Amino acid sequence: MKHAPLLKLLGGAALAFALVSSPAIARDRHGDQSGKDKKEALYPNATRKEPKLDLSSSSEQKKLNDGLDAVNAGDKDKAMQLLQPIADSSSSKYAQSLALQGIANIKYNENDVKGAIDALKRSLDIGVLPNDTYFQLEYELAQFYLASEQYQQSIDTVEKWRNEGKKETAESYALEGNAYYRLEKYPQAIAAIKKAQSLTDKPQESWNQILMASYAESGQSDQAAQLAQQQLAANPNDTTALNNAVAVLMQAQKYPQAIELMEKSRAAGGFKDEKNYVNLAKLYLITGQNSEDPKPNATKALGVLEDGISKGVVTSSYDNLKLLGDAAYIAGNESKAIESYKKAMPMGKDGEAAIRAGQLLLSQQKYGEAKTLIKQGIDKGVQHKGTAYMLLAEAERGLKNKPGAVAAMKMAAQDPETSAKAKAWLKQAGTK
Repeated sequence: MKHAPLLKLLGGAALAFALVSSPAIARDRHGDQSGKDKKEALYPNATRKEPKLDLSSSSEQKKLNDGLDAVNAGDKDKAMQLLQPIADSSSSKYAQSLALQGIANIKYNENDVKGAIDALKRSLDIGVLPNDTYFQLEYELAQFYLASEQYQQSIDTVEKWRNEGKKETAESYALEGNAYYRLEKYPQAIAAIKKAQSLTDKPQESWNQILMASYAESGQSDQAAQLAQQQLAANPNDTTALNNAVAVLMQAQKYPQAIELMEKSRAAGGFKDEKNYVNLAKLYLITGQNSEDPKPNATKALGVLEDGISKGVVTSSYDNLKLLGDAAYIAGNESKAIESYKKAMPMGKDGEAAIRAGQLLLSQQKYGEAKTLIKQGIDKGVQHKGTAYMLLAEAERGLKNKPGAVAAMKMAAQDPETSAKAKAWLKQAGTK
C-alpha cells in the first residue's frame, strides 16, 4: 500500500491492517444442515436446474464416504488412496465431483492452492452436483482465488455465485471488498464492505480495517480518521486500533487530534510497548517542526521518552537514545542531549550520535572533546561527511591548529554538499 511520506516516520504506527485472505470451508460458513431430519434448502431460489444424481454403486458410495471422512479427520494418505481412483475413473459423475472436492481440500491444507483450485473447478465443471453442494463449492472456489491472489477471478466467481444462487450474505460482500482492495479499486471496495456491514449486526473487525484502508488510500482521510476514532473508542486498550487511528489522523494532517488520542491512551495505562512512547515522541517532534517555536513540543517529547524509560518500557537502544538526544537538543537542554548521544555512541552502527554530540560541544567551546567525538563519528561513518569535516575544522580552529583546520576543510571540499563553502574558506585562508 502507498502512504504519505510523513507516516514513514512512525514505523510502529503505520497502517497495520491484517486483511483476511484465508478461506474458511464454504459448508461451514453457510451452515451444515446434514444433522436435521428435514434438510432445508440453502439456495431455494437458485436459477440453476437441479441435476439428477447417478451414484448407484453401494460399494463406491462407501469408499467415497470413507474418503471424505478421512479428509475431515486429517488423514491425507487414506483420503487420497480412496478418492483419487474415484476422481480418475468412476462411472458416476456425482462421485467424481465429490471426490474432487475432497482432493481440493487436501491440497489447500497442504498450501497447494493452485492444485486446490484445479480440483475444485473440475468438480464444478462436471455439472452434476446438487444445488446446495454446487453453490457451497463455488463460494469456496472464490475464497481459494482470493487466497491465491487471483483477485479478479475471486470477484467474478462470487458475483456468479450470488447471481445464480440468488443468495446474499455479508461474508460474500466482505470477500468481494477484500479482493477489490487488493486490486486497488478503492471505491468498489468501500461499497462492498459497507454492503457487508448493512447485512449483519455482527460485522467482523477485519471489514472495518479494509474500509479504513480504502478510505485512506482513496484520499478520503477524514472518513478514515472518523472510522479509526470510532474503532479506538470501541476498543480503547487495543494497540492496533490506537496505531491505526494515529496513522490515519496523521495522513489527514490532524496532528493535535492524534496527540490527544495517544495522550489519553497513555494516561489510561494503554501504552504497553516502547513503540507507543517512541511514536508519541516523534509525533511531538514532527508537530514542533511545523510551528514557530519547536521547544515546547520537543520538551513534551523528551518527557514522554523519559516516562517510558523510567517505567522500563522504553529500552536504552541506539535509536531511542539518539531520539532522546534530538528531543533534548531541540528543547534546549544541551547537557541532556550530549549525555544521551554519548550513551548511544557505543551501540551505533554509524557515527551520527558522535557528530551531534561534537557539534553541541563546539557550541560550548569544548574544542578538544568535540574534536575527539567528531573524528570518531567520521571514522564510523556519517551520511553528510562534508558537514562533519567542516565541524572538525571548526574544532581545530578552536584549538589554534590551522594545519589541522586546513586538512579538514580540504576533505570537506571533496564533498559536493560542502564543496563551495569549503573552497571559499580555503581561498580566504590563503590555501590552495
